[in-house]
Amino acid sequence: MVIAGLSFQQVQAKAQFSWQSNLNHIQKVEPEFWWSEMTSQQLQLMLYGKNIAKYTIKSQSGQIQVKKSTSLNNSNYLFIDLILSSELKAGTYRFELIENNQVAGYLDYQFKQRDKHSKMRQGFNNSDVIYLLMPDRFANGNEANDSVESLKDKLDISRKDGRHGGDIQGIINHLDYLESMGFTQLWLNPVLENNQKQVSYHGYSTTDYYRVDERLGSNSLYLELSKKAKEKGIGIIKDVILNHIGSEHWWMSDLPSQDWVNHQGKYSPTNHRRETLHDPHAAPSDKENYVSGWFVPSMPDLNQRNPYVANYLIQNSIWWIEYADLSGIRLDTYSYSDRDFLTRYTQRIHEEFPNFTLVGEEWTYNPNILAYWQKGKKRHDDYQSELPSLMDFPLQQAVFEGLTEKESWKDGLLKIYGALANDFIYAAPENLVVFPDNHDMSRIYTQLNHDVALTKMAIGFFATVRGTPQYLYGSEILMSNPGTDDHGIIRTDFPGGWKSHRNSAFTGKGLSKDQKVMQDFMKKLLNWRKGNSVIHDGKLMHYAPQNGIYVFFRYLKNDSESADKVMVILNKNDKPTAINPAHYPEMLNVSDKAIDVMLEKNYRMNKPFRVDGKSITIMEIK
Repeated sequence: MVIAGLSFQQVQAKAQFSWQSNLNHIQKVEPEFWWSEMTSQQLQLMLYGKNIAKYTIKSQSGQIQVKKSTSLNNSNYLFIDLILSSELKAGTYRFELIENNQVAGYLDYQFKQRDKHSKMRQGFNNSDVIYLLMPDRFANGNEANDSVESLKDKLDISRKDGRHGGDIQGIINHLDYLESMGFTQLWLNPVLENNQKQVSYHGYSTTDYYRVDERLGSNSLYLELSKKAKEKGIGIIKDVILNHIGSEHWWMSDLPSQDWVNHQGKYSPTNHRRETLHDPHAAPSDKENYVSGWFVPSMPDLNQRNPYVANYLIQNSIWWIEYADLSGIRLDTYSYSDRDFLTRYTQRIHEEFPNFTLVGEEWTYNPNILAYWQKGKKRHDDYQSELPSLMDFPLQQAVFEGLTEKESWKDGLLKIYGALANDFIYAAPENLVVFPDNHDMSRIYTQLNHDVALTKMAIGFFATVRGTPQYLYGSEILMSNPGTDDHGIIRTDFPGGWKSHRNSAFTGKGLSKDQKVMQDFMKKLLNWRKGNSVIHDGKLMHYAPQNGIYVFFRYLKNDSESADKVMVILNKNDKPTAINPAHYPEMLNVSDKAIDVMLEKNYRMNKPFRVDGKSITIMEIK
């Protein structure tokens, strides 16, 4: 029952967390609170404290049933399985901790009121454009948290792999810039605590799944970012790591069970051979090594085949979606986790949030392997996946090769054409996330040999092709990593994000002519895209490249009578080239008119017209 004599506000004022207990040796309760009116009526609490397994748990409320309490092989952990009544109301509820048939103490646990619109929230989709940024490298909005006494890795801006001081407040301070550029979603590299001794800035070595890293801000500031971004039409995509934790995670000094981490907590490297999951000739030991092996010694590999590990990770994602009002989750190193767990994970997320978007990272250039993981795919082994979206690495590779290779009967633009021709492999190619680069690879400007024209072509292509486009912070100002593929250089600080910076992408101060041209190009392009349903929902028809020209159309109807069409022309030739509308009879009529979206120039489709050399031309057909 709700605690008699104490109001909700009084309980909160007394508690450091959303739970409290008169037993001081209870150090953690996770999740630290939950919500009423969730779809699933089951909740599993993890309690941590010295010899806590000696207690049995009893609920004082008829709305909460303790199904069972379980200790694994560490008496400092107790897992409590609860069944929640559909009538459960928001409030704080008491559990008794019993030892030797006597009440030894209590635990007061809070259930918050779920927002009535939460369940049916709309995840990100093809109407969106995602901006990927690394919080430590984007903008420093609060210098007071640059170093935190309790966290090992201190500020050292002189080191390319050091902490540079960017934070959530810095992102909040520049939401106006992101909105003006036309971005509608923010994918932040992981923001959870990474209390590692070194190279903690990237966020991929989690040491606490329920706490935002203090050098970035706090849980409440993360929620404030979500709220303020939403006011500007921008959603938040959380980067989630299910496969591994950081070696300094608090679990590692006292594992809940011997099989909580693969290989009993001892380093054994993965072979990174994702092909073993599909290869009919693969040795079983190779397959097992891929899934259970560790990335590096500092990233212990979690064993999702342990049902308590699996449930912990599932509940944690649900908690963050509900708490921070997220619009999407990007799942790091997707296929390295146990595949049966991945199905349960995605099913549980969509049970609570049916329209939520999950996108998996499967870094392969083989579309057959990528397609395997997408929901709706018919597979050779009858595996059932519920993952709606993946990062389209094959198309990214094809664009890089297509724009840098010399044109021939098998190279150049044909690589892009061929990658899209492979769309028959996917259950829903339109649901893939497309991108020119990300935080783990050389920046697109560097990939394309620092050629501004080719970079424009890549940026424009990904904004108009099928799928949801994602751009890495700094692409709009031609950030680069010449002569190196070092991640610390690729993830360099965004100009203008620090008081000491002389140049600023936010104001344009100190930017070169090329940088300003690219920034203006992307701003105009993305804001045009924002209101264009043909690009969001249209089908795609393309024509085989000829003579350095590749043309595709986005359209809303099957016939050529539709007034809703966009024509995209990639001209890889150095010189202006004539385009003959008669070569595209399914899409163009002699009576059609067109306007160049970027140049605002009008054309008639009753005769050939010329497009600039080494360019992308985007036309609305009327």
